[in-house]
Amino acid sequence: MPDMKAFVGVTDQGWAEFLAQRPHLTEINFWRPSSDKDFGRIGLGDLFLFKTRYPHNRIVGGAVFSGFTQVRLSEAWASFGEGNGRSSLNELRDALNVYRRKEGKPPIRTDEDPLIGCIMLRDPVFFPESTTFAPPPDFSKNLVQGKGYDNIEASVLADYFAPIADRVLAEGADAALGEESEDTDTWRHDGPTRGGYRPVRQRLGQEAFKLALMSAYQGRCAVTGIDVPPALEAAHIHPVSEGGLHRLDNGMLLRADVHRLFDQGYLGVSPELTVRVSPRLHEHPSPATKEYTGLEGRSIALPPRKADLPSPDAFAWHYERVFQHT
Repeated sequence: MPDMKAFVGVTDQGWAEFLAQRPHLTEINFWRPSSDKDFGRIGLGDLFLFKTRYPHNRIVGGAVFSGFTQVRLSEAWASFGEGNGRSSLNELRDALNVYRRKEGKPPIRTDEDPLIGCIMLRDPVFFPESTTFAPPPDFSKNLVQGKGYDNIEASVLADYFAPIADRVLAEGADAALGEESEDTDTWRHDGPTRGGYRPVRQRLGQEAFKLALMSAYQGRCAVTGIDVPPALEAAHIHPVSEGGLHRLDNGMLLRADVHRLFDQGYLGVSPELTVRVSPRLHEHPSPATKEYTGLEGRSIALPPRKADLPSPDAFAWHYERVFQHT
């Protein structure tokens, strides 16, 4: 298990207060006003803390990092809604424009739908005002976006981060353990840690799972190559109802009808990563099944990045337990 990292992100107090008043939101978006900057300072499951700007200048909460992606403004709103820290798409656009003007960029017009950066977070925790924290002692006043920290459990700032990590990650772990099973070898994560939160901190939020798959598969169905967004769905290889998690290596981007056939075992993926079609589909009398039986033996399209590849164990689980071999 990798050492835990942390990132202290700078935000406006209004964003934090808006979300603190909505504890039912389990996924939120720490958005960036433009898409020209990537974010790779921390990894899946690491700690993301919220530091308000001066003069407030306090750590007011945190969440678990689910990933970074670049999507259209409308998609960010459709995925996270009020989890963007605003009550409407227009308010979100206005907030983005405040920062775009500071960066010397033209404002987003109402008829535009540009790409924006989305730092996707899950299980946010916000602290009561009386229990907020001062920023890390080495956090410069000049930092505009934030600062990352490596191996916070063993660094010279371990004593600073420990109580904050316990509050954020332990509460998030309690919620996660209530939602998902940890008893499958496919998704086991071993290793002791304070608070017992490490085994569940490396799962994606549901909306982050969808957006991450869209990015990983470059917006194309892994089986058919179709690239029409409304026709595509995020498919779990090992269903959550059976102990799978919202993890990138437990997913494929599939056309909606192919997704349903996969979930019901009419389609599977062989150990050679080729499509298998169940005999039940071959035997179906409708001529329309030819579109699906013609997929037999087709190699699935894989994400170009090694880090985004689906798990062979997940495919094996589906092939053994879901695919209808007879």
